[in-house]
Amino acid sequence: MISRCIEFEHVRYNGQIISSDFVKGLLPHIDAVPVCPEVEIGLGVPRDTLRLVKQGDEIRLLQPATKMDFTEKMNTFSDQFLSNLGEVDGFILRSGSPSSGLTRVKIYGSIERSPAIGRGSGLFAGKIKEKYGHLAVEEDLRLKHSRIREHFLRKLYTLAGFRETKKIKKMGALVDFHTRNKVQLKAYNEAEMRKLGNIVANHEKRDEQEVFNEFETHLYSALQRAPNCRTYTNVLKNSLGYFSDDLKSEEKQFFLHRLQNYRDGKTPLIVPVDIMKSWIIRTDKEYLADQTFFNPYPEELLDIDSIIEACGDRDYWKTLK
Repeated sequence: MISRCIEFEHVRYNGQIISSDFVKGLLPHIDAVPVCPEVEIGLGVPRDTLRLVKQGDEIRLLQPATKMDFTEKMNTFSDQFLSNLGEVDGFILRSGSPSSGLTRVKIYGSIERSPAIGRGSGLFAGKIKEKYGHLAVEEDLRLKHSRIREHFLRKLYTLAGFRETKKIKKMGALVDFHTRNKVQLKAYNEAEMRKLGNIVANHEKRDEQEVFNEFETHLYSALQRAPNCRTYTNVLKNSLGYFSDDLKSEEKQFFLHRLQNYRDGKTPLIVPVDIMKSWIIRTDKEYLADQTFFNPYPEELLDIDSIIEACGDRDYWKTLK
């Protein structure tokens, strides 16, 4: 689902449309469901602005120009829309919107002109976080940052792959999904990756649906936070073992040097990854060739910012809790 004002229609409060190169590039690869909750509850285009106002223990959605309260309408629409949404892998929401902003939306202490007293989520976005916070959920301005964008895409396509696996409803399909995603899951959360392996092994011979349900819960847990420089470095170093009989010592040392450069913030991740991908092709390592880690999403979605992004361990997801 994508906010309708981003690359779809002129439905912002001021009649404008939001341009996003990322969304524009993503659209050919997904089935998008555009929605503008403010239009859906009957507000026109253009329209007087809304704001979040704290009244007692509640956050209300008010329109200062008209003094109208749209809280109930927005909550009712949000509940109905999300209940009928069906299968979905992710959301891209409009930053700063009192309805759709995911984080750091201004909250005021009065409907009158006054400074903000806090930050939070828009009412519609808050409902999404409650119901779908385990999915790939982001807002458009945050997606301008390459590391956030990379995590969003990896998570989105991993969840889409699992959704397709669930449709098959066979243990063999689940084993295949887990096998193809092992390296990526290890980069995300090695402990959860190992739990997923035990679930797939199904030593207790449990019902398939029970196994799928438990696997899904732990998959969401594994993908909760983005990989960091340390975990990316570890999985690439571990993957080097697959080439123990295929490489000259000089090649291994060259790779390890470039990997350390990445860990030190001097080289982007794509450098050691592409070196290893070239070895996968040359040595025909089928297991690694099938790993989603090396081809997590369509190559057309890779942009220059992602290519040149160097190592950094800042946590960009604290504000999304």
